[in-house]
Amino acid sequence: MKLPIFSVISAILLSTIMIACQPVANPSSTTSPAETGTPGPSATPADGWLTLLEHTPVPWTTPLPAQQTTILDSTYVKINPRLATPFPCKRCPDYALEGGLWKFQLDKGVFRIYYTVNGWRSLGSYTVSDNVLYLYNDPYCNWDTGTYSWVLEESVLTLTEIDDPCSQGLRAANLTDQSWLSCQPPNVEAMITDHWQKPQGCDPAEN
Repeated sequence: MKLPIFSVISAILLSTIMIACQPVANPSSTTSPAETGTPGPSATPADGWLTLLEHTPVPWTTPLPAQQTTILDSTYVKINPRLATPFPCKRCPDYALEGGLWKFQLDKGVFRIYYTVNGWRSLGSYTVSDNVLYLYNDPYCNWDTGTYSWVLEESVLTLTEIDDPCSQGLRAANLTDQSWLSCQPPNVEAMITDHWQKPQGCDPAEN
């Protein structure tokens, strides 16, 4: 028995819609945070941070540095005391300095930064030469290299801008606004026993 032409067309349209609604495969580990977007409504701040840790920088303009530990390697946190809730927007300024918990990691040539309130994040490459920190391969400003002088005393990292035009100066304003507290235990005993006062925002396994 032949089906009415209307029924055939309806079946084809329904099949097309179902295919179009199938979830897209996860992005590869080299996809930038700018392309992956922010965590979904059901994701937690920890989920977003773990997702960022799975990604590595893209050599946009500069080759990736050697994967070598530097004197600054650690995960750092800061809590900006501003109480205002971030204004909802489709294209918020990158590195906008808002209140709440920020995380900043330096790990063998890869820097990662994450804002736990709304899931904004970025990553790139870094190198350390004497007392200067260089940031580059940031997807939000891949042509710019940021230079900062640094001081690390008693697990507190303080950055001072030398030159960084990234995001109209917002990256520098964010990184230098206040000092960053290291999640690295202060000594071997503290690392083994886990008996030390971790800064607020550090995950148990972070260092």
